[in-house]
Amino acid sequence: MKLQDLKNKKIIILGFGREGKDTYKTLKKLFPEKELALADKNEIDANEKEIYTGKNYLKKLNHYELVIKTPGIPLKEIKPYLGKAKVTSQTELFLSNCPGKVIGVTGTKGKSTTSSLIYKILKDHFKKVKLIGNIGKPCLSYLLKAKPKDIFVFEMSCHQLDHISKSPNIAVFTNIYEEHLDYYKTFLKYFNAKKNITKFQTEKDFFVYNPKFKELSEIKTKAHKIPFEKSFKKENIHEDSISAAVATSKIFGLTEKEIKKSIDDFKTLPSRIEFVCNLKGVDFYNDSLSTIPEATIFALNEIKNVDTLILGGLDRGIKYTKLTDEIKKKNIKNIILFPNTDKKIFKELKNEKINFFFTDNMKEAVSIAKEKTKKVCLLSPGASSYNLFKNYEDRANQFKKYL
Repeated sequence: MKLQDLKNKKIIILGFGREGKDTYKTLKKLFPEKELALADKNEIDANEKEIYTGKNYLKKLNHYELVIKTPGIPLKEIKPYLGKAKVTSQTELFLSNCPGKVIGVTGTKGKSTTSSLIYKILKDHFKKVKLIGNIGKPCLSYLLKAKPKDIFVFEMSCHQLDHISKSPNIAVFTNIYEEHLDYYKTFLKYFNAKKNITKFQTEKDFFVYNPKFKELSEIKTKAHKIPFEKSFKKENIHEDSISAAVATSKIFGLTEKEIKKSIDDFKTLPSRIEFVCNLKGVDFYNDSLSTIPEATIFALNEIKNVDTLILGGLDRGIKYTKLTDEIKKKNIKNIILFPNTDKKIFKELKNEKINFFFTDNMKEAVSIAKEKTKKVCLLSPGASSYNLFKNYEDRANQFKKYL
């Protein structure tokens, strides 16, 4: 759908968080006189006649021709209220209208680091490169000034990819593990959402993927398939993120020497195996972005001498056997567990010679860690943050605050 097609449509913006506000501001700049309806569970501060909030915020959707939906609201939740209204999203509108080249990056883990690496490398050699999506700013407002020579590195979540009908010019798929099973219920449904990143590509496009994952190798696409290979190494950055960034950058004609220089200058992102401080001889590391067990395993193998691990969070139906098997190999003395994965993890480790502590707040977790740790304390939850914290950043900030 082209942006000009929106001018005469009766539109409701569903969800008024980060993306919803950006959609609203963008459409107001494009069509200053246009009336827009807004809907969200929470209160909305905007000067519009038609605003719906509270428990019945979905009930008027069928009064509109087009619903621009935020990623976090499941389509199945709004279907009973749609009537003849069509549904689209920021992501779909951006992909359908962007005149420049779009590099979409997805995967269960490593999206942010991979996106940031690609952005850093390309920014070092091309003027007009933007970092957007989950790690950058919402995408739609960039269309107001976008030009054909612009390059957009777009970190794309499964929710942003769900139900789109257009894919980016270059699709990068880092890996696939169990995640968001509380939302999708099955791994296949989650994987199918992710696969949309290449589903609508053409013969002119590129699909960069991790060949270690059979599921990714078997994806059918019209795009030119590029399996990425081992390349450079950098401390505390997963080799798959580096390999994906190298393969993507080569599409733009950059040499390995040019790429390596940019990678050497790259600084690790916050909350990704981030050294926070040393207190009385104890090192504290923040790996709050670890939201699946595989991320915690990586952190444990990168950081030596971890004797206290802060672990756990929202239970999304993920298995923890691989992580608990890895913990059994390590000399971890103390594990501080957050609900509601705490019981599941404890059940698999209760026979080990480990001191277990259960808490539902970061202040107490840090207090225990400061008292019990002799060498290294690692916050690497291997689970989502949303049951106890606003997001992974809030979890990280609280960890730092109480140290």
